[in-house]
Amino acid sequence: MNATALADQYFAMWNAADADRRAELIAASWTADATFQDPSFETTGPDELNKLVGAAQQMFPGLSFVRTGGIDEHHGYLRWTWHLQADGQEPVAGGTDIVVLDADGKIQKLIGFHDFAPEH
Repeated sequence: MNATALADQYFAMWNAADADRRAELIAASWTADATFQDPSFETTGPDELNKLVGAAQQMFPGLSFVRTGGIDEHHGYLRWTWHLQADGQEPVAGGTDIVVLDADGKIQKLIGFHDFAPEH
């Protein structure tokens, strides 16, 4: 899977309301022991990640994660930026994610940084 397809699956995961659909996207693009860390949350494994995404959707109803800009890629790492926003509205949060890929091109670790974010 190329970097753009992987990023597309990542953002589709964050925006999928159905837990089963999120599980499919996670299985396709994350390793079984992958970790996710950002200033607010830390998870390990697909089940914890799926629950985290569901909780985030409840915290920010009506908002979607969208990638902004391109994807930087080198030596098994990816970097992209994102916004959290409602359609046609100014973003309420934004950040940068650093992704560590495994040998098969799946997400092994994702470290997120918030450029700006609401209190929660």
